[in-house]
Amino acid sequence: MIFFPPFSGYEAFERMAFYGIQSNLVNYLTSQLHEDTVSSVRNVNNWSGVVWITPLLGAYIADTYIGRFWTFTLSSLIYVMGMILLTMAASLKFMKPTCTNGICSKTSTSQIAFFYSSLYIIAIGAGGTKPNISTFGADQFDDFNPYEKNLKVSFFNWWMFSSFIGALCATLGLVYIQENLGWGLGYGIPTAGLLFSLVIFYIGSPIYRHKIRKTKSPARDLIRVPIAAFRNRKIQLPDNPSELHEFDTQDYIRSGKRQVVHSPAFRCLDKAAIKHGNGGDSKPPCTVTQVEGTKLVLGMALVWLVTLIPSTIWAQINTLFVKQGTTLDRSLSPSFRIPAASLGSFVTLSMLLSVPMYDRYFVPFMRRRTGNPRGITMLQRLGVGFVIQVMAIAIAYAVEVRRMHVIRVQHISGPKQIVPMSIFWLLPQYVLLGVADVFNAIGLLEFFYDQSPEDMQSLGTTFFTSGIGVGNFLNSFLVTLVDKVTGRNGEKGWIGDNLNDCHLDYYYGFLMVISILNLGAFFWASSRYVYKRETKEVNEGCVEMETKALDTSLGLHA
Repeated sequence: MIFFPPFSGYEAFERMAFYGIQSNLVNYLTSQLHEDTVSSVRNVNNWSGVVWITPLLGAYIADTYIGRFWTFTLSSLIYVMGMILLTMAASLKFMKPTCTNGICSKTSTSQIAFFYSSLYIIAIGAGGTKPNISTFGADQFDDFNPYEKNLKVSFFNWWMFSSFIGALCATLGLVYIQENLGWGLGYGIPTAGLLFSLVIFYIGSPIYRHKIRKTKSPARDLIRVPIAAFRNRKIQLPDNPSELHEFDTQDYIRSGKRQVVHSPAFRCLDKAAIKHGNGGDSKPPCTVTQVEGTKLVLGMALVWLVTLIPSTIWAQINTLFVKQGTTLDRSLSPSFRIPAASLGSFVTLSMLLSVPMYDRYFVPFMRRRTGNPRGITMLQRLGVGFVIQVMAIAIAYAVEVRRMHVIRVQHISGPKQIVPMSIFWLLPQYVLLGVADVFNAIGLLEFFYDQSPEDMQSLGTTFFTSGIGVGNFLNSFLVTLVDKVTGRNGEKGWIGDNLNDCHLDYYYGFLMVISILNLGAFFWASSRYVYKRETKEVNEGCVEMETKALDTSLGLHA
């Protein structure tokens, strides 16, 4: 039985909570805790980075020790505790600096410690929930049932759709509530929603499917294979891969494991599977399947490296794009001004519109042309997303050049002066980043889950989350470095507290250049990637080969 509303419901409320914090955190830090622009951007990026990095630990615990369900269960309680503490930090008067006649007291050490402790407790909780709820949801499909396997092709599209719903509620509703009705209420609503979704999730727990771990320590092969290959480095590889050590196919069928077929990538690792002729070595050689699992992780690592710059571009949505928006005309009527962070809702709206179009129209259209059940290969999907993202940052650069032109013409210099230019000039870059995310964010989640070794799928999906995390750290590093280098000797820096008197356009131009270079690196890495191929049992012991990417080609080639 397939039962998915509890999974998608939790994802929607969790994303509402996360984006309710992240999308407006830079404004909270500058307006409530009185941090400067560079510090607030750095702190937002550092927290976001930890949120996306901690899933590495959560996935390892799930795959090695207690499984996905129990890792998620314990971590979700930590997450909720962090949300409750954050709501208290934003609600209680003594937890924030006081202001009298426009003069605010300095934020105390205890206030800062309590607020950031709440944030990082949430990050720890996210480390166990993020990599396990999506993979646990995907586990509910039976790969050996043709009907359920076909449904699984669309699973990650609709999984992310529920995520987008939560993000939309955050950027449209919660951001407005935070700035106009109170930060405590803005954090309290998603806390209550998260508790409600967990109750619904646990009600359905008796009917969930639980994958049995077939290996006690699946990550051990990542160490064992390179060591064995190095030990056999002076031994000649056989010309025929069939001469390498491997269990019989029937052994895999009886154990319920999947056999991975030999590939030509990273040939040096094949030496780990060389059979010992005279039995002189007490340790048995690695199997081809173990070697191929290590190859898959190395191949995914190459793809992961070229996702870091796109994650850095994505980090602008909740940092510099927001601060940029605060300088523009946000009036929709004489009495209503749109919060700058609410423009992020257009990222989500474009995703919500694009996911059904992609799944219902684009995929069937391309399927007829390519014969690929996914329409295009997973790496082709990523490539399209990265190209769109380069277009988005190019438009962001052009709009910022326009803003700086208006500033010079109008002789604007004050940090709180409003540039006579509508905030909706920023709309195209938000929309394009949303469309790009339908290709690269969903594509990355599907790619890393699909291509991971069988017993490391939770750990595999953390390639996706950790890429976002490292991208945030990279953005924090770049912002700090650019600020120090360009602002030394009293010169006007590219990024400053006064965005009306700096060169943010130069920084966007810098991001555009490195994005174009990264796109070339992605094409190179993709052209060398070899998709996973497995064997499986069909019809009473007959065996057929299954290409997990549903395409036998390399990289981007159809």
